[in-house]
Amino acid sequence: MTFGTFACNLLFAPAATQHSPTAEEAKMALNKKGSRCITVDGIEYRWRIRRKPSYMQGLCWTPMTYAVEAAGGSRPGTTLIVTSGQAHPSNWVGVETEPIRPAHVAAGIRAARDQGWDPTRVGSPFQLDRSAGFIAQS
Repeated sequence: MTFGTFACNLLFAPAATQHSPTAEEAKMALNKKGSRCITVDGIEYRWRIRRKPSYMQGLCWTPMTYAVEAAGGSRPGTTLIVTSGQAHPSNWVGVETEPIRPAHVAAGIRAARDQGWDPTRVGSPFQLDRSAGFIAQS
Protein backbone atom coordinates (compact mmCIF):
# COMPACT_ATOMS: atom_id res chain seq x y z
CA MET A 1 0.00 0.00 0.00
CA THR A 2 1.40 3.38 -0.92
CA PHE A 3 1.10 6.50 1.20
CA GLY A 4 -1.47 7.98 -1.22
CA THR A 5 -3.70 4.92 -0.91
CA PHE A 6 -3.30 4.97 2.87
CA ALA A 7 -4.20 8.67 3.07
CA CYS A 8 -7.17 8.12 0.75
CA ASN A 9 -8.40 5.25 2.93
CA LEU A 10 -8.18 7.50 5.99
CA LEU A 11 -10.13 10.28 4.30
CA PHE A 12 -12.92 8.08 3.02
CA ALA A 13 -13.11 5.49 5.79
CA PRO A 14 -16.56 5.17 7.35
CA ALA A 15 -16.99 7.20 10.50
CA ALA A 16 -16.73 5.30 13.77
CA THR A 17 -20.04 4.72 15.45
CA GLN A 18 -20.52 5.72 19.04
CA HIS A 19 -21.19 2.94 21.49
CA SER A 20 -21.94 2.52 25.13
CA PRO A 21 -18.83 1.76 27.17
CA THR A 22 -18.19 -1.92 27.82
CA ALA A 23 -17.63 -3.13 31.38
CA GLU A 24 -13.86 -3.02 30.79
CA GLU A 25 -13.97 0.52 29.35
CA ALA A 26 -16.15 1.74 32.21
CA LYS A 27 -13.44 0.63 34.68
CA MET A 28 -10.87 2.97 33.10
CA ALA A 29 -10.12 5.93 35.32
CA LEU A 30 -7.58 8.57 36.14
CA ASN A 31 -4.16 7.08 36.73
CA LYS A 32 -3.56 6.98 40.48
CA LYS A 33 0.19 7.34 40.11
CA GLY A 34 1.02 11.02 40.38
CA SER A 35 -2.50 12.08 41.35
CA ARG A 36 -3.35 14.11 44.44
CA CYS A 37 -6.42 13.97 46.65
CA ILE A 38 -8.58 16.96 47.49
CA THR A 39 -11.85 17.25 49.40
CA VAL A 40 -14.31 19.86 48.15
CA ASP A 41 -17.61 20.40 49.95
CA GLY A 42 -17.31 17.02 51.67
CA ILE A 43 -16.62 15.02 48.48
CA GLU A 44 -13.21 13.49 47.85
CA TYR A 45 -11.64 13.89 44.40
CA ARG A 46 -8.36 13.00 42.75
CA TRP A 47 -6.62 15.34 40.34
CA ARG A 48 -3.59 15.05 38.13
CA ILE A 49 -1.52 17.19 35.80
CA ARG A 50 0.14 15.48 32.86
CA ARG A 51 3.82 15.12 33.76
CA LYS A 52 5.11 15.92 30.28
CA PRO A 53 3.53 18.72 28.26
CA SER A 54 1.85 17.94 24.97
CA TYR A 55 3.61 19.31 21.90
CA MET A 56 1.33 22.37 21.84
CA GLN A 57 1.77 22.93 25.59
CA GLY A 58 5.54 22.49 25.32
CA LEU A 59 5.69 25.36 22.85
CA CYS A 60 3.24 27.44 24.96
CA TRP A 61 0.72 27.55 22.14
CA THR A 62 -2.01 26.10 24.37
CA PRO A 63 -2.47 26.29 28.15
CA MET A 64 -1.94 23.47 30.62
CA THR A 65 -4.82 21.14 31.47
CA TYR A 66 -5.49 18.90 34.43
CA ALA A 67 -7.96 16.10 35.08
CA VAL A 68 -10.25 15.57 38.09
CA GLU A 69 -12.48 12.66 39.08
CA ALA A 70 -14.42 11.52 42.13
CA ALA A 71 -12.13 9.39 44.30
CA GLY A 72 -14.71 7.16 45.96
CA GLY A 73 -17.23 4.76 44.53
CA SER A 74 -17.07 1.34 42.98
CA ARG A 75 -16.98 2.58 39.37
CA PRO A 76 -15.49 5.65 37.71
CA GLY A 77 -17.73 8.45 36.57
CA THR A 78 -17.20 11.38 34.24
CA THR A 79 -13.75 12.95 34.28
CA LEU A 80 -13.45 16.72 34.46
CA ILE A 81 -10.83 18.26 32.15
CA VAL A 82 -9.90 21.80 33.23
CA THR A 83 -8.02 24.05 30.83
CA SER A 84 -6.04 26.45 33.01
CA GLY A 85 -4.96 29.94 32.06
CA GLN A 86 -1.23 29.27 32.33
CA ALA A 87 1.60 27.51 30.57
CA HIS A 88 2.75 24.01 31.52
CA PRO A 89 5.64 24.24 34.01
CA SER A 90 7.75 21.89 31.86
CA ASN A 91 7.37 23.98 28.71
CA TRP A 92 10.30 24.04 26.30
CA VAL A 93 10.58 27.78 25.73
CA GLY A 94 11.33 28.85 29.28
CA VAL A 95 8.10 30.67 30.08
CA GLU A 96 7.75 31.02 33.84
CA THR A 97 4.52 29.70 35.33
CA GLU A 98 2.65 29.60 38.58
CA PRO A 99 1.90 26.14 39.99
CA ILE A 100 -1.65 24.82 40.03
CA ARG A 101 -2.59 24.95 43.71
CA PRO A 102 -5.33 23.00 45.48
CA ALA A 103 -7.35 26.23 45.76
CA HIS A 104 -7.36 26.49 41.94
CA VAL A 105 -8.51 22.89 41.65
CA ALA A 106 -11.27 23.39 44.24
CA ALA A 107 -12.51 26.50 42.41
CA GLY A 108 -12.52 24.56 39.13
CA ILE A 109 -14.48 21.70 40.68
CA ARG A 110 -17.09 24.10 42.10
CA ALA A 111 -17.41 25.93 38.77
CA ALA A 112 -17.84 22.65 36.89
CA ARG A 113 -20.46 21.43 39.37
CA ASP A 114 -22.32 24.72 38.90
CA GLN A 115 -22.25 24.15 35.13
CA GLY A 116 -23.67 20.64 35.39
CA TRP A 117 -20.72 18.29 35.86
CA ASP A 118 -21.82 15.15 37.70
CA PRO A 119 -18.72 13.12 38.65
CA THR A 120 -20.82 10.02 39.40
CA ARG A 121 -22.43 9.80 35.94
CA VAL A 122 -20.64 7.76 33.26
CA GLY A 123 -20.02 9.62 30.04
CA SER A 124 -17.66 11.72 27.98
CA PRO A 125 -15.24 13.99 29.82
CA PHE A 126 -16.65 17.31 30.96
CA GLN A 127 -14.62 20.25 29.63
CA LEU A 128 -14.15 23.39 31.72
CA ASP A 129 -12.27 26.25 30.06
CA ARG A 130 -10.61 28.64 32.51
CA SER A 131 -8.03 29.91 30.02
CA ALA A 132 -9.33 33.47 29.66
CA GLY A 133 -6.31 35.71 29.47
CA PHE A 134 -3.88 33.04 28.25
CA ILE A 135 -1.55 34.47 25.62
CA ALA A 136 0.06 31.94 23.31
CA GLN A 137 3.79 32.35 22.74
CA SER A 138 5.15 32.62 19.23
